[in-house]
Amino acid sequence: MSTTISKISASNISAFKIANKLITGQAAIEQLAAELTRLNVDNPLIVTDAILIKSGTVDLALAQLGGRRYGIFDQVKPEPEISIVEDCTRAYREGEHDGLIGLGGGSAIDIAKGVAAFAGHEGPLAELFGVDLVKRKGPALIAIPTTAGTGSEVTNVAIFSDKQAQLKKGIVSDYLLPDVALVSPVMTLTCPRSVTAASGVDALVHAVESYLSVNASPITDAIALGAIKLIAKALPKAYANPANLQAREDMATASLMAGMAFGNAGVGAVHALAYPLGGRFNIAHGVSNALLLPYVMAWNKMACVERFRDIAEAMGVRVADLSDKDAADQAVKAMADLCAAVDIPSGMRSFNVPEDAIPAMAEEASKIDRLMRNNPRKLTAGDIEKIYRAAY
Repeated sequence: MSTTISKISASNISAFKIANKLITGQAAIEQLAAELTRLNVDNPLIVTDAILIKSGTVDLALAQLGGRRYGIFDQVKPEPEISIVEDCTRAYREGEHDGLIGLGGGSAIDIAKGVAAFAGHEGPLAELFGVDLVKRKGPALIAIPTTAGTGSEVTNVAIFSDKQAQLKKGIVSDYLLPDVALVSPVMTLTCPRSVTAASGVDALVHAVESYLSVNASPITDAIALGAIKLIAKALPKAYANPANLQAREDMATASLMAGMAFGNAGVGAVHALAYPLGGRFNIAHGVSNALLLPYVMAWNKMACVERFRDIAEAMGVRVADLSDKDAADQAVKAMADLCAAVDIPSGMRSFNVPEDAIPAMAEEASKIDRLMRNNPRKLTAGDIEKIYRAAY
């Protein structure tokens, strides 16, 4: 199903996987009916949230269903809990739906992916958490992002909150790759400024961590650097003027590219440290990433100063007269400056995170091997504790 480009040498293999089809541009949403027909979907379930219904964003998609029957599940919440996947799957089965449209931010798209995995599964949902545990392709899935950030529309991952365990849990499977991603800046126009900022920095983190990943390839490198260039220019503009359609389009494209990069190269320590923050203190994923980005990067830069130089250049820093080390310092400063420009709070204490939670968070983050093994610098629980303290 997925588009695959493989580079094979004696020592390593890189696979490149994305959604089966990407449709981008201002009129992308107008292709919805044709795609539903192609995928033989007669009665889709639209997975979204109440705010997007109220803002009229969902109506833009309903107008393009070509007169089909449809259902709406609008109970998606930020940092969605596992139980929402179960509720949504029940709605999918009871409504006798034959396809899914995930319309929203990463949360709505991840719930739709979770339902795609769970709808045809006989056992409990818990059996699917982990890597490659989904047995078969589920119902057709179309992803329509309304934020420019998560990149979920092109990745094979869905992340949920386990409130009991205070953990983030993921389903990772190529069967989660959407059949179609419809990416239009028009769908992001109602996105609140705070979400524009947090999801935009989330996309930046995806691109930066992909470029620094030990699993980066020439393909992901090109896409990641392209995303960083777009975000550095477009995010401040989209934040300053939410109606700026060109800036919105550049952010939608950049988020898509960053998703393509991290879906293949993987993300690292910023995400690993962000998960305990989000899981325990309910801080939005994009915000927790943004809080930690400059502090993790200050640790990572010695492992790959040359790559940091490339990032500085992509972010618009003049690096010609700088040593690699100085250019790397400027890259970290440029990231921190961009976060500040879009009013991301700095410091965990502004979210009432108790300082005595840090050792347990560090222990938890150090165990997220799926992410930590991608990071260019190997970090111990003690190192991670120091990063959290710096970010406090």
